Amino acid sequence: MTDLELAVAPMHRLCKKKELAKALEGIGIKIAKEALDFAMHAGRKTVKAEDIEIATKKVMEK
Repeated sequence: MTDLELAVAPMHRLCKKKELAKALEGIGIKIAKEALDFAMHAGRKTVKAEDIEIATKKVMEK
């Protein structure tokens, strides 16, 4: 194996990490959008911890 080649197992781990990161990013964006909606509905510009908690429960139930 040359210096530029990667073994299959390390490549597989890298791919899984990348897929997990993409999935978590997608979930995070959905939660952030929901939390912003809750804050705006309450007449606030600031997203509070409780907005994120409520949004997380809503997104994770889907």
